[in-house]
Amino acid sequence: MASQLTGGVAARSRVVSGMRPTGRLHLGHLVGALGNWVPLQEQYDCFYFVADWHALTSDFADTSQLTAYAYENVADWMGAGLDPERSTFFIQSLVPEHAELYLLLSMVVPVPWLERVPTYKEQQDALKDKDLSSIGFLGYPLLQTADVAMYDARFVPVGEDQVAHLELAREAVRRFNNFFGGEALVEPQPLLTPFGRLPGLDGDKKMSKSLGNTIHLSDSSDELKKKVMRMYTDPKRVRADIPGTVEGNPVFTYHDAFNPNKADVEDLKARYRAGKVGDVEVKTKLANALNAYLDPIRERRAAALATPEQLKEILFEGSRRARKVAGETMGRVREAMRIVYR
Repeated sequence: MASQLTGGVAARSRVVSGMRPTGRLHLGHLVGALGNWVPLQEQYDCFYFVADWHALTSDFADTSQLTAYAYENVADWMGAGLDPERSTFFIQSLVPEHAELYLLLSMVVPVPWLERVPTYKEQQDALKDKDLSSIGFLGYPLLQTADVAMYDARFVPVGEDQVAHLELAREAVRRFNNFFGGEALVEPQPLLTPFGRLPGLDGDKKMSKSLGNTIHLSDSSDELKKKVMRMYTDPKRVRADIPGTVEGNPVFTYHDAFNPNKADVEDLKARYRAGKVGDVEVKTKLANALNAYLDPIRERRAAALATPEQLKEILFEGSRRARKVAGETMGRVREAMRIVYR
């Protein structure tokens, strides 16, 4: 089995995860992914990548903002607390070995395996305005397999509802190893993390840039306050003196997630249920809590964007580091497949 050794000393287990640069990052990304990535740096050898090829699987028709989003997204990562000194940041397309491994895996993985991946049908239903009939979209989970297998990833951070998606990667690696003998590729294991989900500002089940119901990490304090004041609440409550519903109310969901003053939150809930507080006070306090939470993130994000050349060098150096590991993996893969020419 491939080992992770550094100077003869066993290295920390490696974690790999990526994010598509399809737009500005929002609070949903912070709660669902970044908030879990940050603490993993303490225990694991983390490789975090800009999944720009993955972005093309559904957004190939307009790539005008892709590279700009890539840099902005990484600045958001740093704002959230990811540290390029402790983790490797890289760009997927700057490590072309990903495409080679994806191609070689596609030789042995049956098409029905890809068609049964849960997100395949879900995304087709959710993105009916886009042409998803491409081979690239069908092969999306196999490219994900190449992404993690390339770095001997022991773990991939996922929520419980995403374990099934990782199973294809595990099956593909097993099938490859069974065909060509040995253990050229490491079978990744799920690293269960508490992936939270925030409702959209309009009450939709989740934040989505396509629905315009997001608070971006890059929003100014004024922009954030305007969005909060427009938030969906209890539609049956037309006046402040009418008792309102707290359960399922997005404003209180956000208070629970981001307002550290729990006593004040409970007081607001009690008064809301009794019809003794208006939406303006509830939303104003939420906006203040959110701005206090995001201020240090905005500060670190701004610092990263203020030195664009340094930001680029972080990604280029990380990509060089990633490509060195990828070259070693592909050497192993080619040997296993007996396609080495001497």
